[in-house]
Amino acid sequence: MRAAFFNGPRDIALGTRPDPSIQLPTDAVVRVVLACVCGSDLWFFRGETPKPPGTIGHEFIGVVEDIGTEVTGLAKGDLVIAPFVFGDGSCPHCLAGWPTNCTSGGSFGNNDIDGGQGEAVRVPFASSTLVPVPGTGHSEETLRSLTTLCDVMCTGHHAAKSAGVESGSVVAVVGDGAVGLSGVLASARLGASRIIVLSRTPERQNIARQFGATDVLAERGDEAIARIMELTNGTGVDAALECVGTGESMDTAFGVARPGALVGMVGAPHGVTVPIRTVMIRNVGLRGGVCPARRYIPELMTDVLEDRINPGIVFDFATNLEGIVDAYEAMDTRRATKSLLRVSSL
Repeated sequence: MRAAFFNGPRDIALGTRPDPSIQLPTDAVVRVVLACVCGSDLWFFRGETPKPPGTIGHEFIGVVEDIGTEVTGLAKGDLVIAPFVFGDGSCPHCLAGWPTNCTSGGSFGNNDIDGGQGEAVRVPFASSTLVPVPGTGHSEETLRSLTTLCDVMCTGHHAAKSAGVESGSVVAVVGDGAVGLSGVLASARLGASRIIVLSRTPERQNIARQFGATDVLAERGDEAIARIMELTNGTGVDAALECVGTGESMDTAFGVARPGALVGMVGAPHGVTVPIRTVMIRNVGLRGGVCPARRYIPELMTDVLEDRINPGIVFDFATNLEGIVDAYEAMDTRRATKSLLRVSSL
């Protein structure tokens, strides 16, 4: 089968690897319909996070082609959403609601596990990992939105939940990538009354407003902190979503959080230190981390299927596997917020 391969920094290419097959009775094989490029893939692409050569990609939806003898709740032909990690669903961490930290789990596109940016994927622990999508005849718009549930929409939701967003909250979202924009949508969904997002890109500003942003600011760093404090009459925000993963974004999130607020951190940290004096003196808390997407998919899927949310708007560049290099370069140069890959049809 064809699949994208990471060969080193700035070197993504389309190649071939053996077709996946059932190796364990708990496996399923999924034919990929839609996949996408994640912001965390760019850390590898840019050489800022090490990754061994091999397949890549961890976000995909597709159709079940084969199942092992111990797989339950799934059938051949089912349309399924794959969270970006797989887990057994039975370890203490999975049972506590943290499948991302499964003691037997792992992520797609690592070691010998197929990457999502390919024609098919062997999915370990299929019964507890894959989420079947009810109904048939879903529109392209719906399929795109379902694809965001593999990671990005769930991650934005995790930022909002970690920061304690609730009805009436005043929220600041630091970051206008697909995760940050999803954090805007998640905050609106949870009932935030005011959502301030930092963005300098007109196209992303437009998406942020569609998702529910009430204020869009182009400032950065200390200027952004001062502007948000001005907008909140010197109080700060009830919840700050850190969706970038840099030292400046973390400082901004803590700088605008009012005393007693929480910072919901989901940006992959690079050069980040937590301002512990702010934590201590201003009672600002820090929560978040790698998103337990499998926990969130069912409720968000219902909202997508019932047209209450449309997170697929974040896809503003679409191609196929032959365009995999363009998909990465478009995001790397900020010509695209998020790149979608059409791999096969339903």
